[in-house]
Amino acid sequence: MSSSSSGHSDNVHTQAESSSSTRAWQASVADEDGVENNEEALLAADPLDTRLPERISFKRKQKTPQGFSIPRFLSSPLSSNNHPISPIARLTPSRARHIRNSESINDSTDAILSYLNTPGDAGTGLHDIKDGGGLDWYVEGPGRRVGYDDLTAIDWIFEYAKERQRLRALYSSATGLLGNLWQIADASQIWLVLIATGIASGCIAAFIDIVSDWLGDLKIGYCSNNGGGGKFYLNRAFCCWGYEEFAKCKDWSTWGNAWGIGSAGGSWIVEFIVFIVFSTAFAAIASILVKTYAVYAKHSGIPEIKTVLGGFVMRRFMGGWTLTIKSLGLCMAVASGLWLGKEGPLVHVACCCANLFMKLFKNINDNEARKREILSAAAASGISVAFGSPIGGVLFSLEQLSYYFPDKTMWQSFVCAMVAAVTLQSFNPFRTGKLVLYQVTYHRGYHGFEMIPFIFLGVLGGLYGGLFIKLNMKVAEWRRNSPIFKGPVLEVIVITITTAIINFPIKFMRAQASQLVYVLFAECVDIADDQLGLCKSGKANTGVITLLILAALLGFFLASVTFGLHIPAGIILPSMAIGALYGRAVGLILEVWQKDHPGFLPFTYCEPDLPCITPGIYAVIGAASALGGATRMTVSIVVIMFELTGALTYVLPIMIAVMISKWVGDAISTRGIYESWIHFNGYPFLDNSEDNSARIPDVAAAQVMTRIEDLIVITATGHTIQSLRDLLATHHFRGFPVIDNPRDAVLLGYISRTELAFALSSALTPPRNMPPETEAYFSHQPLADPTTSLDLRPWMDQTPITLNAKASLQLTVNMFQKIGLRYVIFVEKGMLKGLLTKKDVWTVLNGGIAVDEDFGEGEPGVALREDASLLEADIGERDGESRELG
Repeated sequence: MSSSSSGHSDNVHTQAESSSSTRAWQASVADEDGVENNEEALLAADPLDTRLPERISFKRKQKTPQGFSIPRFLSSPLSSNNHPISPIARLTPSRARHIRNSESINDSTDAILSYLNTPGDAGTGLHDIKDGGGLDWYVEGPGRRVGYDDLTAIDWIFEYAKERQRLRALYSSATGLLGNLWQIADASQIWLVLIATGIASGCIAAFIDIVSDWLGDLKIGYCSNNGGGGKFYLNRAFCCWGYEEFAKCKDWSTWGNAWGIGSAGGSWIVEFIVFIVFSTAFAAIASILVKTYAVYAKHSGIPEIKTVLGGFVMRRFMGGWTLTIKSLGLCMAVASGLWLGKEGPLVHVACCCANLFMKLFKNINDNEARKREILSAAAASGISVAFGSPIGGVLFSLEQLSYYFPDKTMWQSFVCAMVAAVTLQSFNPFRTGKLVLYQVTYHRGYHGFEMIPFIFLGVLGGLYGGLFIKLNMKVAEWRRNSPIFKGPVLEVIVITITTAIINFPIKFMRAQASQLVYVLFAECVDIADDQLGLCKSGKANTGVITLLILAALLGFFLASVTFGLHIPAGIILPSMAIGALYGRAVGLILEVWQKDHPGFLPFTYCEPDLPCITPGIYAVIGAASALGGATRMTVSIVVIMFELTGALTYVLPIMIAVMISKWVGDAISTRGIYESWIHFNGYPFLDNSEDNSARIPDVAAAQVMTRIEDLIVITATGHTIQSLRDLLATHHFRGFPVIDNPRDAVLLGYISRTELAFALSSALTPPRNMPPETEAYFSHQPLADPTTSLDLRPWMDQTPITLNAKASLQLTVNMFQKIGLRYVIFVEKGMLKGLLTKKDVWTVLNGGIAVDEDFGEGEPGVALREDASLLEADIGERDGESRELG
């Protein structure tokens, strides 16, 4: 439903047909004598006053060049000795003081209300010199904002214009030494936020690594002091530090040994039961925390972050409670052994940190566009600490997350990711000098004939990604439409028990995901204690290969069911684990083949005294291909894998596998996993990076827009405060176009529901205390007294983005995608013809409405239904969460 749509044309808010008493007088001067400059004649014809002190101009004043000098830096920050005399100085003293006070507030809401509330000069009922004109210059333009409603889009153009205005005022007024220090302090705010975000992200990542490892090991045993100085709070790796084999560690006790069970079968059963109990308890606690305290802490958060960075407003999505529950819930969810990861959710954690730090700086927090630039940089720090890959984090933010990514944001992302990586390195959570557990190093390269299995791994990765997305979406639809469990917590418990029963008997699935990926990536010579039995030789390899393939298949189904549960969960690490499983299996198959048939033609290129095949490389390439097939990322995956292995030798095979996996995945499903969830949740996200020309109907926008006959519009005059309040109570739309009168329908602007409601509420409350029957208007009324009438022009966008009604839908969609518009108004010779919102465009591109290409030019277009709101009924009811307005 368009934000300003309705059912019928008789709902149009009309005014009296007589325009003589409501239309402002308009001067016109005939240019019969060929006079080139008729500005003086226009100003002389002004009916209010002809004594303009200075013609108004938008040209920037030329500043006198000033070099570096001590007197300049010691001058007052607000000094104006070098500027020409302001026209305000020629006004009456009382009015001059008032305007100066208004300017000092920097065009804030209070300044506008104060200016409009000030009566005119005594005895005239009018304002000072050229009162109407002065007021016009003050209130005309894009209008003022009081904030954005929850689940609405931001106005990118307005936000950047507001920032330019703030900087211009700062640099023009702040001179001298104190002024330059003030400018430096203003420019430093963003860097303070980024550095603080990087430090906080590194600390939280280290905390999650340490706690989740300890809780994960607690499922199979605990650390006690049996002569080696062990402590209960140590995980198995730290408890047995210095032992080459864990079997020789005396301080680590399994639950069977702790309870004194001597038989192997009885010990296995006890450990199995304890494993299930702890896994279920951890997952249940995580789900209860999410449901009770922060519903936005569920899932990975990346689909929502993409939507927020695209200009959508989601309140409490990055709040303090969300950060706390997401961090604690990740520890529990990862330790439960479910097929999920912490890498994606760490991006959400980093953005939450940045959002909290931005609240300390009003200049940043009040500008939604700047906030999204900082959130793009913060997302890079999340990937940086998740993979130990600062450069990969920057590219991940650029390629996968950001909607608008200027050059300065790349530099900011680099700094934030670097600080986060340095902070995590200083904690050294694994005491190995590595940022992540599965960071490995290889000693050999690859051969040319191995390109064929590398390509095969790319095909497997694409198949995995495409099939995983389809299966996961089917499960999500089934979970939403016909759930068999009463409540999300019960569903989490059932799936966790099932997962634990499947995981425990298979060693590859019993291990924590990070430990599994490390073992699969590593070469056998670097594995000191092969607890998973991966490095076997001879016929035993056949059983290992079978278990690897079985674990990959079971992990595929378990991850499809798990991703989407009511707990913090990412899909990056499970995809890497599944890809590493089938990649290692392919490497082992090739290794056995080479050892059994060394004379086979491709194997003749192998060195006789060195191992020919390195299965760990195949695991890395398999992980990259699976990740690429699921997320459809390319460059960032290659860089992340390069930073994990530290070997430039394998960049080319990884690039080939990722490229092929993306091609195969796109052939199965056009959307990646994150885009699929955005579409599933109904978020109005318009991806400005994808080529959707084929999905856009080749029709005029007039055939899709909501036409004026179906719009609720507001006329310029003929209203009272009460009538406008009744209008808001009757029609629950996001905004309303404003026209001069119903007959001509000349577009004057567009006023948002939030601004209109705020302006009416402010007029009825102190200090104005206007009665409800007060006249309200949206156009210049030269004889109106601001103390007895309400001028709503300051809250109206008088410069909305407009297009001709005959413009193509392709052009309209491109404007929404590239500029980040909330709505476009269609006019013809200045007359309102229709309106199209971002929600409408999203609905058209996603097949929500059909476009009849046989529509004639004069036939009505497609009007969206009011009950089809994507932003109210669908999301609000599904999340079961109350929404607060901004």
